[in-house]
Amino acid sequence: MRYFISLAYKGTNFHGWQLQPNAVSVQEKINDGLSMLLKEPVMVLGAGRTDTGVHAKEMYAHFDSDKEFDCEKIAYRLNSYIDDAILIKSIFSVSETTHARFHAIARTYEYWICQEKNPFLKEGAWLMYSNLDFDLMNAAAAYLLEIEDFTSFAKIHSDVKTHICDVRKATWERRDDKWVFTIEADRFLRNMVRAIVGTLVDVGKGKISVQEFKDVITKKDRGSAGGSAPAQGLYLVKVEYPQELLNGN
Repeated sequence: MRYFISLAYKGTNFHGWQLQPNAVSVQEKINDGLSMLLKEPVMVLGAGRTDTGVHAKEMYAHFDSDKEFDCEKIAYRLNSYIDDAILIKSIFSVSETTHARFHAIARTYEYWICQEKNPFLKEGAWLMYSNLDFDLMNAAAAYLLEIEDFTSFAKIHSDVKTHICDVRKATWERRDDKWVFTIEADRFLRNMVRAIVGTLVDVGKGKISVQEFKDVITKKDRGSAGGSAPAQGLYLVKVEYPQELLNGN
């Protein structure tokens, strides 16, 4: 049988989602917990990868097991066992062909910027005292909806076959004591959101114009874009699937 896990985690003390040979990852913690509880080797596969220090308010993963079990009870016990920085929201059965990564149809990230000292966001936002023009940053971000090749924001030497992404939303908004950048797409390249944010901040600081931001994209060269924003401000907030898949059909 195949099971889906809905979870969230604070990424501060993890070296990302993906298993690492000499570092602690979220995937490792969940594998260990489920293997112990189900008394069989378990390997979970996530909807995507998050880098070291990146957080997830909503992540999905799937795993296979020959056992039928009380999903609510196992989710409760897994929460009691694993790291306090990981929350298991639910476990539920799905079709044996449903894949957490390949069947996701959209993903949404947020990036948080705080412009004044806030001890509660020390590990959850980019603290930046610089004045930023968010109107210009929104004007530049709007161009992301008009293009499809994101080579300029892709990690160099990453093992992807295409840099084509369908970005459906990209906007900055003031939310309480922070600025939040929300970006939604069918898929994301490694380091893509942090590279976009870093380059948009250059626009906000007046280092480059909106037209120069567009030129960066046209060049299809990571070296022409801005630096990557710090990991602690990035959150995976939503992963979407066709509803019939999550219903086990």
